[in-house]
Amino acid sequence: MTTRDAAEESASKAQASAHVGHRARLRKRLLDSGALALADHELLELVLFAAYPRGDTKPLAKRLLKKFNGYNAVIRAEIAELKEVEGVGDAAVAALKAVEAASLKLLENDLRELPILRNWQAVHAYTRARLGFNKVESLWVLYLNTKNRLISAEEVQRGTLNQTAIYPRELVRKALAHHAAAIIMVHNHPSGDVTPSKEDIELTRAVQEALKVVSIGLVDHLIVGPHEAVSSLKNLGVI
Repeated sequence: MTTRDAAEESASKAQASAHVGHRARLRKRLLDSGALALADHELLELVLFAAYPRGDTKPLAKRLLKKFNGYNAVIRAEIAELKEVEGVGDAAVAALKAVEAASLKLLENDLRELPILRNWQAVHAYTRARLGFNKVESLWVLYLNTKNRLISAEEVQRGTLNQTAIYPRELVRKALAHHAAAIIMVHNHPSGDVTPSKEDIELTRAVQEALKVVSIGLVDHLIVGPHEAVSSLKNLGVI
């Protein structure tokens, strides 16, 4: 081995040792002081450790934050968008999407702790996280039992919502299949403006009338957007 080769090998080992030490320090700070003690890029580094067992994940974390402009946006980004970032492969995508799935599971489980009517803060948190940043409009339904507890939350339509795309009788069929006593409709406005459209109001009234025939209640129809925006058609007097 030449002197140059030996020097390069020594430098490579020193760099690897520095990365190991950095990872250990980040983990210790998280365990000792909690997530609030870490910057956004450091939290992303920790997530990416699972995808890249060796090496420096800081540059990739910073590239992700720069492209998506924030930690939340990185976690919620579409798979195809994530893969546009240099250095992001299937392992990194899986690590990021696992964090998103775990967060949604925690929020959904919070809904099950109390009857929905006593847990609106959890409803808003879950629906914003589930739909608020979606770039495509979609409709979700929360199915409730006779005690107003959550049975299930499911997407029933993706794309622009109106009575042509959403058949009220199909929502009734799904509610009956879940043995639901009531439902909450939730959909998003990708524009960020959560003001209900004429079509939103017409759809809400049509679904409410269809549900009445089978004695199933429509508790509310929520419209969500990014930045904690939520509109309630019940509060607006539509329901």
